[in-house]
Amino acid sequence: MPRPTAAQLAYGSATVIVSTIAMLLLSQTSTGLGVAVISAAALALGLLVALTVPVPKRRGRHAARTGGAATPASSPAGAAQDARVPEPRTASAEHPVHH
Repeated sequence: MPRPTAAQLAYGSATVIVSTIAMLLLSQTSTGLGVAVISAAALALGLLVALTVPVPKRRGRHAARTGGAATPASSPAGAAQDARVPEPRTASAEHPVHH
């Protein structure tokens, strides 16, 4: 199972805190069972929000290998799209030397 990102943790935690406070204030419950049900619902909602936060796509050598090789250029639009694929960079182009 992959580790959660900082955005997932932040959104999930904020959802749990805000939804718990809102539901407790709106329901005006004072029993232990009511607080437990509201807490469980807030945790479930926070987990749902954390899991639905979009995860950024990884960029690197693996993404560059699988990029344009799978789609053939059978139409002029496909050929134009293949023409826009950037060339691989060298190490000197990625890390300029500052003097």
